[in-house]
Amino acid sequence: MPDRVKEQPESALPKGIGKPATRALATIGISRLEQVTRFSEAQLLALHGVGPKAIRILKAALDAQGKSLASDA
Repeated sequence: MPDRVKEQPESALPKGIGKPATRALATIGISRLEQVTRFSEAQLLALHGVGPKAIRILKAALDAQGKSLASDA
């Protein structure tokens, strides 16, 4: 495994989403990937610091676990 790839617990937020997105998610109580499933893409994008790149990374990480974001209501 290359040195730049670090093992993360399955429940951790993906590092690639960036610090602004990580901080934005923390403000609404999200610190683990499975907690993201309670929110829709629109709700997450409404957070200052969460952009399309973070959404793509979160969706890919969730998809790898057979999970997804909440559907827009």
